[in-house]
Amino acid sequence: MALLPLILGAVTTLVFVYSLLYFLLRPGKPLPPGPKPWPLVGNLIHLGPVPHHSIAKLAREYGPLMHLKLGFVNVVVAASASVAAQFLKVHDANFSSRPPNSGAKHVAYNYHDLVFAPYGARWRMLRKITSLHLFSGKAMEDFREIRQEEVKLMTRAISSAGREPVRIGQLLSVCVTNALGRVAIGRRVFGDGSGKEDAKAEEFKSMVQELMVLAGVFNMGDFVPALAWLDLQGVEAKMKKLHKRFDAFLSAIVEEHKVAGSEERHIDLLTTLISLMDGAGDEEGGKLTETEIKALLLNMFTAGTDTTSSTVEWAIAELIRHPDILSRVRDELDTVVGRDRLVSELDLPGLTYLQAVIRENFRLHPSTPLSLPRIAAERCEINGYHIPKGTTLLVNVWAIARDPDVWSEPLVFRPERFLPGGEKDGVDVKGGDYELIPFGAGRRICAGMSLGIRMVHLLTSTLVHAFDWELAEGQTAEKLNMDEAYGLTLQRAAPLLVHPRPRLQPHVYNA
Repeated sequence: MALLPLILGAVTTLVFVYSLLYFLLRPGKPLPPGPKPWPLVGNLIHLGPVPHHSIAKLAREYGPLMHLKLGFVNVVVAASASVAAQFLKVHDANFSSRPPNSGAKHVAYNYHDLVFAPYGARWRMLRKITSLHLFSGKAMEDFREIRQEEVKLMTRAISSAGREPVRIGQLLSVCVTNALGRVAIGRRVFGDGSGKEDAKAEEFKSMVQELMVLAGVFNMGDFVPALAWLDLQGVEAKMKKLHKRFDAFLSAIVEEHKVAGSEERHIDLLTTLISLMDGAGDEEGGKLTETEIKALLLNMFTAGTDTTSSTVEWAIAELIRHPDILSRVRDELDTVVGRDRLVSELDLPGLTYLQAVIRENFRLHPSTPLSLPRIAAERCEINGYHIPKGTTLLVNVWAIARDPDVWSEPLVFRPERFLPGGEKDGVDVKGGDYELIPFGAGRRICAGMSLGIRMVHLLTSTLVHAFDWELAEGQTAEKLNMDEAYGLTLQRAAPLLVHPRPRLQPHVYNA
């Protein structure tokens, strides 16, 4: 009996201490509003087949700052420009890393790439290398002729298509991949530019598209770790298999460079990367590893090609659907460029209406509709709501660019809004205007943004200037399928099939 008072006293003390700690440590603010989660799976059930659509619909009910519980993971969604600015500008440092995910682990060399690497010295080293050798102003100018040559080869291939319809997306993918290949590894990756069917190119594009689909899946194992070993959706098994295919492709490229040596080729990016394996390395991040080199190449040959080709494919589809806008773009091109040569990158600054068309296309068809996720390093407060440490952030870029409170007629393709004097005159896509952030914003903004913008402008203007387009298989512009496919990037559900008709002087296509 003498022990009973001691036990009661101990229990009372523990309850008091627990209550005190809870009072002192509990967040003073509530979580953002959101739909009620289901047991175990949380709000995963609410995501639907096209998550950026479903999340946008939920945000209209619960507000532009919304909380979801995906399995056991806290997720916050930014669905307005002002909320996005809070996360990506005011609290950018706190949201500068990526959350754990199976794609980064099983495909992107276990977080050794630039896209998914944790924020820190190694990430800064990788970012510095790519910024200096691939995306700097000097590098962009040095490689301008290469980009234009590859676009010229694509134009020649399209002009020789005859009566057969062409798959614009596949041709664009080959062009962009070869342009990147010549800069990154010193040679084309696919084909000789003859326009003949290239099985390897088709296989590579299918690999990239498979990667983007798998990367867009909300994998149960990422949100309910206890179930990860079961791989209920089969996602991890597919990722591992796909990684082996990519690794074989990239390893062959690296080994070829090692054998050839820099004396037999111009100094390309891969030669520079290999030299950093043996040299002093970056003063902050240290030496590069072969795994990091392959991971960087993976980033370039996947994110760098798929996003550009799909964006241009959407742009051509929109112009076909809007012949009045297409006619105005062509009039501008004929005035600035004429009909006896192809568009040059030097022409682009003078193509004001084309620039407006591209911005409008980026608005309606952002290449990554749900930005790549970030994670809160520490707890914080946004707009009066508590954001716990370890919370995943998703920015619904697609929904922000269709916000009726910010954009008049948000579902209408209307480039005039971006022209001088238009209501969105001066709004750009480079991360400073949060109502239009197709490349993201803040520290983790897309490293290849400058190249992507330039390639989209050059490719779109060339296709519009050099060809008239007729839809294949009896399609009409009014009923052209504009549905979106599921995936990390915004692909068309139905590839764009068109019959091209050259509209420039004949010698232009054979120059």
